[in-house]
Amino acid sequence: MFWNTILNESRTTTPILEFLRHASKKTGGSTKNTSCKVKPKRRGWKVQDGHSVRLGHILATQLTTRFHPGLNVGLGRNGTLFAIEAGKVVVTCEKFDPDWEHTWVQRIYAGRENQTIFKKYFNVIPEPQHTRFKLVDEV
Repeated sequence: MFWNTILNESRTTTPILEFLRHASKKTGGSTKNTSCKVKPKRRGWKVQDGHSVRLGHILATQLTTRFHPGLNVGLGRNGTLFAIEAGKVVVTCEKFDPDWEHTWVQRIYAGRENQTIFKKYFNVIPEPQHTRFKLVDEV
């Protein structure tokens, strides 16, 4: 019995040490060259000269005015050229006669008012209509 009391006292007086480990952050790698896998924007010609297009088809995308809208071609807010009518695409190189009130012209061609500039124009020649018409009274 004497030994039991000594053993019990020794067990209770001995401090129990427990260690608790927390999550720690390891050193990170270099983030200097992370932008090397950016997908390209693929701007430029979408339709070649002589191809047929439908209404609203995108002809070219551009960041600056490399190409200009011609006959039956519209210019989007981001510089996209699109077909206003269905027909055949014709690309021509013409003398540039700008509308100096347009914001794109003011931004890109400022200071070049007296120069002769030649630019590529996208034109859409409409498809010929059929000549088989019927009068409304006969229908």
